Amino acid sequence: MSMDERRAVKISKYLARHLRHRPERIGLTLDHGGWADVTELLAACAAHGFPLTRAELEHVVAVNDKQRYVLDGDRIRAAQGHSIQVDLGLPPASPPELLYHGTVSRSVAAILRDGLLPMGRHAVHLSPDRETARRVGARRGEPVILVVEAGRMAAGGHEFRVSENGVWLTGRVPPEYLRE
Repeated sequence: MSMDERRAVKISKYLARHLRHRPERIGLTLDHGGWADVTELLAACAAHGFPLTRAELEHVVAVNDKQRYVLDGDRIRAAQGHSIQVDLGLPPASPPELLYHGTVSRSVAAILRDGLLPMGRHAVHLSPDRETARRVGARRGEPVILVVEAGRMAAGGHEFRVSENGVWLTGRVPPEYLRE
Protein backbone atom coordinates (compact mmCIF):
# COMPACT_ATOMS: atom_id res chain seq x y z
CA MET A 1 0.00 0.00 0.00
CA SER A 2 1.31 3.42 -0.91
CA MET A 3 0.51 6.26 1.43
CA ASP A 4 1.13 9.93 0.93
CA GLU A 5 3.67 11.17 3.52
CA ARG A 6 1.36 14.00 4.65
CA ARG A 7 -1.36 11.46 5.42
CA ALA A 8 1.12 9.31 7.39
CA VAL A 9 2.23 12.33 9.45
CA LYS A 10 -1.39 13.32 10.09
CA ILE A 11 -2.22 9.79 11.27
CA SER A 12 0.87 9.68 13.48
CA LYS A 13 -0.02 12.99 15.15
CA TYR A 14 -3.60 11.86 15.65
CA LEU A 15 -2.40 8.62 17.25
CA ALA A 16 0.01 10.50 19.52
CA ARG A 17 -2.75 12.82 20.71
CA HIS A 18 -5.08 9.95 21.56
CA LEU A 19 -2.69 7.18 22.65
CA ARG A 20 -0.45 9.46 24.76
CA HIS A 21 -2.60 12.31 25.99
CA ARG A 22 -6.36 12.36 25.40
CA PRO A 23 -7.91 8.94 24.62
CA GLU A 24 -11.19 10.02 26.20
CA ARG A 25 -11.66 12.69 23.50
CA ILE A 26 -12.57 9.95 21.06
CA GLY A 27 -14.17 7.62 23.61
CA LEU A 28 -11.14 5.33 23.78
CA THR A 29 -10.10 3.52 26.94
CA LEU A 30 -6.51 2.44 27.46
CA ASP A 31 -5.64 -0.36 29.87
CA HIS A 32 -3.18 0.18 32.74
CA GLY A 33 -0.25 -0.47 30.38
CA GLY A 34 -1.44 2.11 27.84
CA TRP A 35 -2.72 -0.49 25.36
CA ALA A 36 -5.80 0.08 23.19
CA ASP A 37 -7.69 -2.55 21.23
CA VAL A 38 -7.01 -1.88 17.53
CA THR A 39 -10.63 -2.55 16.48
CA GLU A 40 -11.87 -0.11 19.15
CA LEU A 41 -9.28 2.47 18.09
CA LEU A 42 -10.27 2.26 14.42
CA ALA A 43 -13.98 2.52 15.34
CA ALA A 44 -13.33 5.50 17.62
CA CYS A 45 -11.30 7.26 14.92
CA ALA A 46 -14.08 6.75 12.37
CA ALA A 47 -16.79 7.85 14.81
CA HIS A 48 -14.89 11.08 15.42
CA GLY A 49 -14.34 12.03 11.79
CA PHE A 50 -10.90 10.54 11.27
CA PRO A 51 -11.40 7.19 9.52
CA LEU A 52 -8.35 5.05 8.87
CA THR A 53 -7.84 1.46 7.87
CA ARG A 54 -5.92 -1.28 9.63
CA ALA A 55 -3.47 -1.23 6.70
CA GLU A 56 -2.87 2.52 7.15
CA LEU A 57 -2.36 2.01 10.89
CA GLU A 58 0.14 -0.81 10.30
CA HIS A 59 1.97 1.29 7.71
CA VAL A 60 2.31 4.28 10.06
CA VAL A 61 3.55 2.05 12.90
CA ALA A 62 6.08 0.38 10.60
CA VAL A 63 7.50 3.53 8.97
CA ASN A 64 7.42 5.99 11.87
CA ASP A 65 10.96 7.35 12.06
CA LYS A 66 10.96 7.37 15.86
CA GLN A 67 9.09 4.07 16.24
CA ARG A 68 6.59 5.88 18.49
CA TYR A 69 4.04 3.04 18.48
CA VAL A 70 4.06 -0.61 19.42
CA LEU A 71 1.64 -2.92 17.64
CA ASP A 72 1.21 -6.28 19.35
CA GLY A 73 -1.40 -8.42 17.59
CA ASP A 74 -4.76 -6.73 18.13
CA ARG A 75 -3.50 -4.02 20.48
CA ILE A 76 -1.46 -0.84 20.12
CA ARG A 77 0.17 1.71 22.41
CA ALA A 78 2.54 4.64 22.33
CA ALA A 79 6.08 3.56 23.22
CA GLN A 80 6.50 6.48 25.66
CA GLY A 81 5.66 10.16 26.06
CA HIS A 82 2.37 9.82 27.91
CA SER A 83 0.91 12.67 29.92
CA ILE A 84 -1.77 10.31 31.27
CA GLN A 85 -1.09 7.67 33.91
CA VAL A 86 0.10 4.39 32.38
CA ASP A 87 2.53 1.71 33.49
CA LEU A 88 4.63 0.70 30.50
CA GLY A 89 6.04 -2.20 32.51
CA LEU A 90 9.60 -1.34 31.59
CA PRO A 91 12.16 -2.86 33.95
CA PRO A 92 14.99 -0.75 35.37
CA ALA A 93 18.02 -0.78 33.07
CA SER A 94 21.67 0.22 33.35
CA PRO A 95 22.26 3.19 31.05
CA PRO A 96 25.38 3.86 29.03
CA GLU A 97 27.85 6.33 30.57
CA LEU A 98 26.47 9.20 28.49
CA LEU A 99 23.03 10.00 27.14
CA TYR A 100 21.90 13.11 25.31
CA HIS A 101 19.05 15.61 25.38
CA GLY A 102 18.15 17.90 22.50
CA THR A 103 16.70 21.29 23.30
CA VAL A 104 16.87 24.89 22.06
CA SER A 105 19.12 27.72 23.27
CA ARG A 106 16.31 29.63 25.02
CA SER A 107 15.84 26.65 27.39
CA VAL A 108 19.48 25.93 28.22
CA ALA A 109 19.95 28.39 31.13
CA ALA A 110 16.87 27.10 32.97
CA ILE A 111 17.84 23.47 32.36
CA LEU A 112 21.39 23.99 33.60
CA ARG A 113 19.97 25.74 36.68
CA ASP A 114 17.03 23.40 37.51
CA GLY A 115 17.94 20.20 35.68
CA LEU A 116 15.77 18.31 33.21
CA LEU A 117 12.19 17.87 34.41
CA PRO A 118 9.41 15.75 32.89
CA MET A 119 7.35 18.87 32.01
CA GLY A 120 3.90 17.25 32.02
CA ARG A 121 5.08 13.79 31.05
CA HIS A 122 5.89 10.90 33.35
CA ALA A 123 9.61 10.88 32.62
CA VAL A 124 12.46 12.83 31.08
CA HIS A 125 13.32 11.48 27.62
CA LEU A 126 16.97 10.97 26.74
CA SER A 127 18.55 9.91 23.47
CA PRO A 128 21.25 7.26 23.09
CA ASP A 129 23.20 9.34 20.57
CA ARG A 130 23.87 12.95 19.59
CA GLU A 131 22.15 12.69 16.20
CA THR A 132 18.84 11.58 17.69
CA ALA A 133 19.07 14.35 20.30
CA ARG A 134 19.80 16.85 17.53
CA ARG A 135 16.66 15.79 15.64
CA VAL A 136 14.58 16.10 18.83
CA GLY A 137 15.93 19.57 19.57
CA ALA A 138 15.50 20.71 15.97
CA ARG A 139 11.71 20.34 16.21
CA ARG A 140 11.58 23.66 18.07
CA GLY A 141 14.44 25.60 16.49
CA GLU A 142 18.22 25.49 16.30
CA PRO A 143 19.18 22.49 18.46
CA VAL A 144 21.51 22.49 21.44
CA ILE A 145 22.72 19.08 22.64
CA LEU A 146 23.13 18.54 26.38
CA VAL A 147 25.24 15.66 27.65
CA VAL A 148 23.77 13.66 30.54
CA GLU A 149 26.23 11.76 32.74
CA ALA A 150 23.86 8.81 33.00
CA GLY A 151 26.40 6.32 34.34
CA ARG A 152 27.25 8.65 37.21
CA MET A 153 23.54 9.29 37.82
CA ALA A 154 22.81 5.56 37.99
CA ALA A 155 25.73 5.08 40.40
CA GLY A 156 24.15 7.83 42.51
CA GLY A 157 20.89 5.91 42.78
CA HIS A 158 18.84 7.35 39.91
CA GLU A 159 16.74 4.81 38.05
CA PHE A 160 16.58 4.49 34.27
CA ARG A 161 14.33 2.52 31.95
CA VAL A 162 14.51 2.12 28.19
CA SER A 163 11.42 2.03 25.97
CA GLU A 164 10.87 -0.37 23.07
CA ASN A 165 12.09 2.28 20.64
CA GLY A 166 15.35 2.99 22.47
CA VAL A 167 14.38 6.17 24.32
CA TRP A 168 15.88 6.30 27.81
CA LEU A 169 13.52 7.42 30.58
CA THR A 170 14.25 8.77 34.06
CA GLY A 171 12.30 10.81 36.60
CA ARG A 172 14.50 13.91 36.34
CA VAL A 173 18.10 14.86 35.66
CA PRO A 174 19.61 17.08 38.38
CA PRO A 175 21.81 19.89 37.02
CA GLU A 176 25.03 18.40 38.42
CA TYR A 177 24.75 15.59 35.84
CA LEU A 178 24.41 17.94 32.83
CA ARG A 179 26.90 19.68 30.57
CA GLU A 180 26.80 21.36 27.18
